Amino acid sequence: MSEIKRINPGARMSEAVIHNGVAYLAGQVGAPTKSVKEQTEAVLAEIDRILALCGTDKSRLLTAQIWLADIATFAQMNEVWDKWVSPGNTPARWTGEARLATPDYRVEIIVTAAV
Repeated sequence: MSEIKRINPGARMSEAVIHNGVAYLAGQVGAPTKSVKEQTEAVLAEIDRILALCGTDKSRLLTAQIWLADIATFAQMNEVWDKWVSPGNTPARWTGEARLATPDYRVEIIVTAAV
């Protein structure tokens, strides 16, 4: 049986779970009341931090799910994403509109990465 490693497990969820060489990160959200751009910057910084805890980085992303509270902010989020993502190492990605956990959250990003 292969090992499962949990990063910062809590009562409800872990920040990440590593299994068979893949890191699965929990969805990340930015501080409430910030703009989509500011929340996206905060989310991507948090993803960088958690990927490092997993022993990997954004150049090894496999997938990214992006949920926006308002799809009209797609371009604003992409402006930040395009500056952050590793050129030539872009993941398979999908983006949709969804009601997030609170009305203050404007973006949530979930990624997987090879370790």
